[in-house]
Amino acid sequence: MSALDALPHGPEFRFVDSLVELDGGKSARGRYTVRGDEAFLAGHFPGNPVMPGVILVEAIAQLGGVAAQSDPEQAEVEGLLLTGIRGAKILGAAVPGEVLEISAVVEGRLGPMIQVAGEVKVGDRVLATAKVQLAGRTPP
Repeated sequence: MSALDALPHGPEFRFVDSLVELDGGKSARGRYTVRGDEAFLAGHFPGNPVMPGVILVEAIAQLGGVAAQSDPEQAEVEGLLLTGIRGAKILGAAVPGEVLEISAVVEGRLGPMIQVAGEVKVGDRVLATAKVQLAGRTPP
């Protein structure tokens, strides 16, 4: 099973297609290709589809979850969810056909709470940066 298979999201809401690099518990780099057939693009915006900035931040959270849950020295956190977003900046937009390059670094952990910093780029263009908090519950 791939580390991406551990994401709780269904395929329709998964914004990391592949892992480029994974340092379990510390960081990850991944990619997502904006296909153009994603349901949210139909209304954002008709005739000029643009990937919503909030989904760029969601991609950071998903990849951060993969990095955190792959820690060889920590048990997986049950029910891990995105619980906070700080300092998010949407600096650009992605369109169909572009490949997002996502990076996430686990900055800290306190039990089942995890802080992640990340960014999304297309080539040299930074599209989004954010710090996200993930939290769940410690397994019994």
